[in-house]
Amino acid sequence: MTGRFPILLTVALALVTAPAAAEHPYDCKVSDELTASDFAMPHVAQALAAKQLDVLVVGAGSSTLPGPSGAKAAYPSRLQQTLMAKLPGVTVKLATDVHSRRTAPEMVASMPAAVAAAKPSLVVWQTGTVDAMQSLDPDQFNAALEQGIKLIRSAGADVILVNSQYSPRTESMIALGIYAESMRWVAVQQETPLFDRFSIMKYWGDAGTFDLYSATKKLDIAEHVHDCIGRLLADFVIEGAKAAKQ
Repeated sequence: MTGRFPILLTVALALVTAPAAAEHPYDCKVSDELTASDFAMPHVAQALAAKQLDVLVVGAGSSTLPGPSGAKAAYPSRLQQTLMAKLPGVTVKLATDVHSRRTAPEMVASMPAAVAAAKPSLVVWQTGTVDAMQSLDPDQFNAALEQGIKLIRSAGADVILVNSQYSPRTESMIALGIYAESMRWVAVQQETPLFDRFSIMKYWGDAGTFDLYSATKKLDIAEHVHDCIGRLLADFVIEGAKAAKQ
């Protein structure tokens, strides 16, 4: 299976040059239904009221970018920066437990230690890509998701599930859509917010916002996509906290 893992980098590289997100924030926009949260985030709401939000991002390779500045350009850092800008007076701390080539069950195995160390009010859990690449049994995948959600909640934190990136270059080779749908089903069953990165990126690809098919050696658009994901995810978090107060 190792021959497939470079595809993670291909997804990041399969993009073309475009202006910086700060100059064209409209590029980040998608239809409202793609960023709507069906479930509230009460622990986030409590944290915001206390002016201290601690976030833990758990993920695999698609939660970061290559290169010396990859961590700063990736969506977890952009999420933190956007939350800080939109929540004046709130201290936002963000920790990551991000390692390449991890399946959902492998993430769950290391999750107790990561959660205990970060003591978050919110865990953003990105998974599904490596599981699809390894053709992990869907029932095993779903069981891991449910176990992880329960573990996070028992630690007194909200959880947001984040599914795979979308790329037309890999869609015919890897059944990412199947695992994305599994995550939607588990999210509904467990009443857990799902940030549908897969559908958001597909929307951008179909609309021509980003060329997610053309190959390039530059990471400009990969960084732009991550910036947009961070911006939208921050709005998703804030809206989830507001819903908890209603």
